[in-house]
Amino acid sequence: MGKGMDMDMAMQIKEQTFLREKDKLLGFIRNRVSSVEEAEDILQDVFFQFVAGYDTIESLDRVTSWLFSVARNKIIDRYRRDAARPQRAEIGMAAGMDDDAPLTLQDILPDLGNTPEDAYLRDAIWDAIMDALDELPAEQREIFVMNEIEDRGFREIAEETGISINTLLSRKRYAILALRKKLQKIYNDI
Repeated sequence: MGKGMDMDMAMQIKEQTFLREKDKLLGFIRNRVSSVEEAEDILQDVFFQFVAGYDTIESLDRVTSWLFSVARNKIIDRYRRDAARPQRAEIGMAAGMDDDAPLTLQDILPDLGNTPEDAYLRDAIWDAIMDALDELPAEQREIFVMNEIEDRGFREIAEETGISINTLLSRKRYAILALRKKLQKIYNDI
């Protein structure tokens, strides 16, 4: 009888956690992906992983941070899956590229596996990107997010904002260069 009550209590905790965290998580995910449908898919994946891995979570006090960490990893995985990228991005090679070459986020992100070390590195890289984005001037951050995260074209952004495509390209280039510099410090430490 105790086992059944434990299972019922665990199910209630899972349901309460879902109801309490779903809106915050969906907002977090939605700000980092291009569509509501994609955000909902990722949210579903996060909660599936939560239910499946519930017994492995060390403390219920840390559930929220665990959920956001899983969401961040799912977003990165989705971005990586959708981007046609080489097997492994070498930041040194990107640094030697022609200055006029188009720069993208995929040019500076490594393709990581699924080991705990890779998950840690993925978190560190994502945190560094978020920190670097916060340090950018607003114009550069906005074009980077619209183009790289929301996957919107420069023509669409130019029409919406009234800013010339050349100006948008320039702002994005500066944003990528700043991100590359920030990530280079992490790669050097590895």
